[in-house]
Amino acid sequence: MVSLCDLHHFTIFSVRIRRQGSFGCTTITRSDTERPLAALSILDLAPIVQGGSARQALMNSRALAQMAESQGYQRFWLAEHHNMPGIASSATAVAIGYVAEGTKRIRVGAGGVMLPNHAPLIIAEQFGTLASLYPDRIDLGIGRAPGTDQLTAQALRRNLTGDIDHFPRDVMELMAYLDDVEEGQRVRAVPGAGTRVPVWILGSSLYGAQLAAMLGLPYAFASHFAPQMMMQAIELYRASFRPSEQLAEPYVMLGFNVCAAASVEEAQYLRTSSLQAILRLRRGMPGQLPPPVRGLTLSPEDEAIVSQFSQCSAVGDRDTVAESLLDFARRTGADELMIASQIFDHAARIESYEILADVHRDLTLSGAGEAVVEELSDV
Repeated sequence: MVSLCDLHHFTIFSVRIRRQGSFGCTTITRSDTERPLAALSILDLAPIVQGGSARQALMNSRALAQMAESQGYQRFWLAEHHNMPGIASSATAVAIGYVAEGTKRIRVGAGGVMLPNHAPLIIAEQFGTLASLYPDRIDLGIGRAPGTDQLTAQALRRNLTGDIDHFPRDVMELMAYLDDVEEGQRVRAVPGAGTRVPVWILGSSLYGAQLAAMLGLPYAFASHFAPQMMMQAIELYRASFRPSEQLAEPYVMLGFNVCAAASVEEAQYLRTSSLQAILRLRRGMPGQLPPPVRGLTLSPEDEAIVSQFSQCSAVGDRDTVAESLLDFARRTGADELMIASQIFDHAARIESYEILADVHRDLTLSGAGEAVVEELSDV
């Protein structure tokens, strides 16, 4: 059990991390030589394409989840973002319920809920309701960013004081609401109490890595859009992990972009939709997901952004994607990959995920997963 004293030490250590900068780490090692190739899951933003609607975006998300279930993906997560013209998953718990109702086995959850936007009790009730309707299928990933701009955060009634203690305390309060009710407990989540919905910590810095380790929770790093501190965060998390009732050993999920097609040229073409969206977002002009374009012209500044964004990506035909997937597994030793794929055409998006699932099956059957783990263990 984590104490308030632990939280005090965590706060001091987190400040020290930010002052010192990144950790000096380049290699992740494992001792378990029998663990298979990283499992695959899907992170969905319910993208609203140009000329499309939120209704169609959410229907596409459910259809994508149904395909994911049939192809053996482990979980399907939706992300909380607000005031984004191209994202339909702002009411994340509602969207999760819609997807869960349309599927049977695949785990469905939040990747994630931005906890500073909400009271912990509200989230416990929402996800307790989901867990009651869809038992043993709901995940709760939580992050500390607002998922929007400052003005919209104020409209969400978010506390903008910036006290670093609030997020760890809110996480613990939320987990307490999802646990069994204690004697004398006056405030309960109904539904929610006793559901023990699995909680994940999401992050793109060392802060979340250390919090997840201290609480003994699985850790999901947003390497699909912010890869700079990925290796340092993995090392810190694994080195600092404390076993908990939820998790005996550290478990790392990494975001990974995939755009797969029948040919490398077609995949590169389809990917221009996501590149345009990223560049517009970085310029402070988010919009609906644009159609792909031939011969996309980039400035040197744009090239630098795209290069950074591409560090954790696989773009191409099945052979190219297989090579990129294995290379990423060798570099990180991830337990699970959360795949993001922003493709304008829904059928092409489905096909991209189907190609990836087929590649993953072939690699698993060929024993590539064991080879990756053995290589990591020998380092």
